[in-house]
Amino acid sequence: KTELVTQYVSDRLKANPAVDSVYISQEPAEASAVARLKPKQERLSRGQFENDMRQVLRQIPGARISFENQGGAGGSGKALEVTLRSDNPAALKATSDALTQEMRQISGLVEVSSSANLVQPEILIRPDVQRAADLGVTVRDIASTASLATLGDAESDLAEFDVGDRQIPIRVRLASEFRNNLSTLENLKVLNNQGQLVPLIAVADIEFGSGPAQIDRLDRSRQVTIGANLDGITLGQGLQQVYALPSFVNLPAGVSQQPSGDAEIMREVFSRFGIALATAIVMIYAVLVLLYNSFIYPFAVMVALPLCIGGALLGLMIAQKPLGLFALIGIVLLMGLVTKNSILLVDYALMAREKGIALRQSVIEAGLTRLRPILMTSISTMAGMVPIAMEWGAGGETRSPMAIAVIGGFSTATLLTLVVVPVCFTFIAQFNEGIGSLLRRLTGLGREEDSDEKPEAIATGVK
Repeated sequence: KTELVTQYVSDRLKANPAVDSVYISQEPAEASAVARLKPKQERLSRGQFENDMRQVLRQIPGARISFENQGGAGGSGKALEVTLRSDNPAALKATSDALTQEMRQISGLVEVSSSANLVQPEILIRPDVQRAADLGVTVRDIASTASLATLGDAESDLAEFDVGDRQIPIRVRLASEFRNNLSTLENLKVLNNQGQLVPLIAVADIEFGSGPAQIDRLDRSRQVTIGANLDGITLGQGLQQVYALPSFVNLPAGVSQQPSGDAEIMREVFSRFGIALATAIVMIYAVLVLLYNSFIYPFAVMVALPLCIGGALLGLMIAQKPLGLFALIGIVLLMGLVTKNSILLVDYALMAREKGIALRQSVIEAGLTRLRPILMTSISTMAGMVPIAMEWGAGGETRSPMAIAVIGGFSTATLLTLVVVPVCFTFIAQFNEGIGSLLRRLTGLGREEDSDEKPEAIATGVK
C-alpha cells in the first residue's frame, strides 16, 4: 500500500507545472518525495505550491502527508517543533499523543505530526531466560539467529555481485513469505554451547506486533518530536499558543520539554541579540567620544538609535514579515547607518560653534547645509535594499525581512533625525555650557581672569 500511495504522490507532483524533478525514497511504513522546483520566475511561490499540493494530496485515504524543509534544523524538518523527553515510554507516549491532538485544534498549524505516531510491523521475540539457560542458549544467540533470518547477513567476506565497475553486497535472509510466517520463525534453530540445535520456540515467545518506526534518544532519555507547519501565523505566535495548551502547561512528572528546530534557533538568537545590540551601542559611543573629545555630545548622535528600531518593527508589521534572524541582522545594521545622519548634523553644528556662531543659528545652518547629503545618502541606501525587499533572486524570501527592517528604520530615522537631533543637541549644548560655567565659579577661574584684567584697565586709565 505504501508503494501505491508513493507512486500516486509522485505522479501528482510531476503533473504540477512548478515541479522540475522528483526523487522518491521509500521504506516499509513511510516514504519521502523530494520535489525540485523550477526557477522562481517560472512558477508560483513555494507557499502557493504547498497549498495547491496539500489540497490534492489530502484526498488520499489513510495517508498522512506533510511538507518539510529539506535540511531543516530540527528532527521533523517542520517550521514549528516541540520535543518531549522522558525515561518513562508510556508517559511520554500519552503526553505526546494528547499534545498532538490539542495542537491540531490550533488554527494556523497544519500537518501536525508526532514521531511517536509512526508505527511499523515488527516481530516481537521475548526470551525466556530460565529455559534458555537450561538449554545452554544465551540471549545473544537468540538475537543473532533472529537477526540473521529476518534482516539478513551482509558481511564483507561474503560473495558480492559484480555490475560493471560496482560490487553489490549479497544479503542472505529468509524470503518475505517465510519471514511473515510465524511457524517458520518458531522453528528456527539456535546453536547452544554444546553445539546442538535448539528450536527458537523452546527458548523464547514469538508473536507479530507493531511498534514505533523510530526511537530517538538524547542523553539516554527517550524523546518525541512533534512538528507542524505554519499557515498564516509566525513562529512566535505559534509557539505562544502551543505553550498555553493544557497538556503543555501540565506536563506529568518525569516528562520535560526542550526547544528544538527553528524554535531553539530563535531562542538562542534572541538571547544573544541583546548582547550584540549592547555591544554595538557601546562601540558606537566609544568611537563618538574619541571623535568629539566629549562624553556628552555623543548622546545627541545616539538619540537616533531608538527612532530606527521603531521604524524597523513598523515596516516588518506592515509587510507581515517575522522578526527572525535576518530582521535582527538588519536592525543591528541600522545602528551604524542611522548614526551617520546624526554625525553630519552634530559635527557641522560644533564647527559652527567654534567659529563663534550662536547656538540657535549654528543648529539652523547645520540642518540647512546637511539636509541634501542626508537625503541623498538615505534614499540611495534604501533604494539599494529594494531588490532584496522585493524577494528577487534565489532565497529572496529569507533575506527580505532584513531589507524591510533597514528600509523601515531608515525612513523613520531620517525624518525624525532632522527634528529630534537638533533639539537634543541644543539641550545638551546648553547643559554643557551651564556645567562649564558652574565649574568655573566653583574653582574660581572666572575671578582670577577678572583680577588679571582689572590692573590693566586701571593702568590704561592713568595714562
